[in-house]
Amino acid sequence: MNAIFINSDTFRRDHLGAYGNRWIRTPNLDRFAAESVVFDRAYAASFPTVPNRLDVLTGRWTFTYSAWAPLPEDALCFPKLLNEAGYVTMMIADTPHILQRGYNFQRDFTAFEWIRGQENDAWRTDPKEVKFPCDVRKVRAGRSTLTQHLRNTANRRSEADYFAPRTMQAACDWLERNHKSGKFFLYVDTFDPHEPWDPPTHYTEIYDPGYRGDEVTYPRYDFCDYLTKEELKHCRALYAGECTMVDRWVGKLLAKLDELGLGENTLVLFTSDHGFLHGEHGIIGKAMIRGERFGYCPLYEEIARIPLIVRHPRMRGGRRIGAFVQPPDFAPTILDYAGLDAPDVIEGESLIPLLAGRKRALRDFAVTSPTIIGGGKTYQPSTVTTARWSLIYSSPARRARARSRTSAVDSIARKSLDRLFPQIELYDLKSDPSQRRNLATKRRDIVQKLHRRYIRFLEELNTPEEFLEACREL
Repeated sequence: MNAIFINSDTFRRDHLGAYGNRWIRTPNLDRFAAESVVFDRAYAASFPTVPNRLDVLTGRWTFTYSAWAPLPEDALCFPKLLNEAGYVTMMIADTPHILQRGYNFQRDFTAFEWIRGQENDAWRTDPKEVKFPCDVRKVRAGRSTLTQHLRNTANRRSEADYFAPRTMQAACDWLERNHKSGKFFLYVDTFDPHEPWDPPTHYTEIYDPGYRGDEVTYPRYDFCDYLTKEELKHCRALYAGECTMVDRWVGKLLAKLDELGLGENTLVLFTSDHGFLHGEHGIIGKAMIRGERFGYCPLYEEIARIPLIVRHPRMRGGRRIGAFVQPPDFAPTILDYAGLDAPDVIEGESLIPLLAGRKRALRDFAVTSPTIIGGGKTYQPSTVTTARWSLIYSSPARRARARSRTSAVDSIARKSLDRLFPQIELYDLKSDPSQRRNLATKRRDIVQKLHRRYIRFLEELNTPEEFLEACREL
């Protein structure tokens, strides 16, 4: 009973054909979805990249006690339990932040392979001079990160040299070498379609043919009025090209499973950690970064709602499930599939009863949030989502244990940015799915109801009172 978990960073749910997209080509994932179970209400939990992986590996809503930080020494990660049950556990990843600078997220795997060079990975020192694809003032983190990325990618010669292809090919090669060696869990983590967006040009040409302007491959997270309409359109095309490239190479990994006869006894999950704003709500990015300062932005549907496609080898595919599910549910799902009991410390629930039809729901809402540790007077928005409502809430004031710096979203430490958004937003997702009309003042009754539910949720997770205290304010 093998399992494969595929995490594709920043892959927007609505950019997959399986979730209704009609302009981006994702034939392999769409075909996979047709034979699998598609979850329509999967939401991120802890945000962004590093906190998400902590949720996945521990089965906990870690934003209640942890931040963007190395893997805690006392964290119980489910690959360790699989190892003890006789599994071989393998991590293959090009996402740098969970492996570099001692973050150590590979710790409890039998082995790991790091595909080097993504984003700001300090991999290569040459060529000394690089050519920027756009005005550097439009680039996040200025020259530093993009310079490193351009050095890391200078020797590319074909599509196979790109990151998602290298990662998926490494996973295929590992399967060829190990598929007869006993039961396994393979964790595959690709940073694409996260920026920098630089897919082979034949992908971008599909979506914005003939473009000749600046290519803002690594845009500054901010209100998007610093980009021309043409540049913003091309950003979307670059991102769409990355999505199609990821689709092609995930398809190769899925095909390899069939070639090796593994489809009949392998659970496969495909998901992402969060989405990205491409001009929706006037923002490009998933946060706000202005020079040396960082701030979160509201975690709207485009960011908080994620794809989740699950193929269980012994359960009927071609179905959709509307239950609320989140990344802390992945660990107990894989343990359940392996016939192992989840330890009490795990807070998520197995998806197997949903897949089998024994349950219709695990919970009736989802909470998506950056860390709520400290923060001073910074804006730290938690999103509470029900079938109808979306409450985006940040505490009006925080206490003395302020964190004046954060390393989210790219492991670069920055000071906090002043709040740029309303403290509370409320949207009716049935009548206003694009979240354009803030009803927080008109429907104070709903705000209070959802806030009480949010506080109960934090209490049930045994959130330390030092962090919970400020969240009680409304």
